[in-house]
Amino acid sequence: MKKSILYTLCFCAFPTLADTSITVTGVSDYLFNGVSQTQEDPAIQASFDWAGDTGWYAGVWGSNVDFGEDTNIEFDGYVGYSTALNDVVNLDVGIAQYTYHGADESSSYNYAEAYAKFNYDNTNLNFWYAWDYFGTGAGHSIVMLTHNFPINEAFSVDVGVDYSMSMDDDKWTWEEGDYGYMHWRITGNYSISGWDLSLGYEDTNLDTFGDSTILFTAARTFSF
Repeated sequence: MKKSILYTLCFCAFPTLADTSITVTGVSDYLFNGVSQTQEDPAIQASFDWAGDTGWYAGVWGSNVDFGEDTNIEFDGYVGYSTALNDVVNLDVGIAQYTYHGADESSSYNYAEAYAKFNYDNTNLNFWYAWDYFGTGAGHSIVMLTHNFPINEAFSVDVGVDYSMSMDDDKWTWEEGDYGYMHWRITGNYSISGWDLSLGYEDTNLDTFGDSTILFTAARTFSF
């Protein structure tokens, strides 16, 4: 999928979208399923989102990255549809396009990913599938289970576990002999004066990267 097609959809296909917001986030480390994208350095991230009363939504998102070369920016676009399947289960489906910038070869990492997310009360079961993961030609899937424990109106605790798996280990493996890995986390969330703050512990069963990490996040959303 060409990124220009996706961005055209984001801006033009949903004229009835009602809500627009910008979220700016600072993180002590940009973790992607437990693996640092910034060599364990901080990142500044921002998203621009539209959502409508029909269930359609679209947006763009960006962050600094550090892949040990001149690739230093990630810029993504996404479009999806959210609906209630019944009185208790909600479904969110969509597609995202990941793009990378900074060097001539950065665009070789670009890839698209489809997702389906199921929600029941405070529990979420999410699936992602990419058919050209990081431009390697490998199929790749992620399954994630999370649960939120509200403590009061301002404070809650998230727990989650996910499994990332290569479908073509001759094209992509996370570590030699391992086509998949586990990632888990526990995070405390606190909202105060318009700020969303979180502090959590994350770890994986990878040996060469995906170290245990204390992650701090501060975010603020501006709605229009």
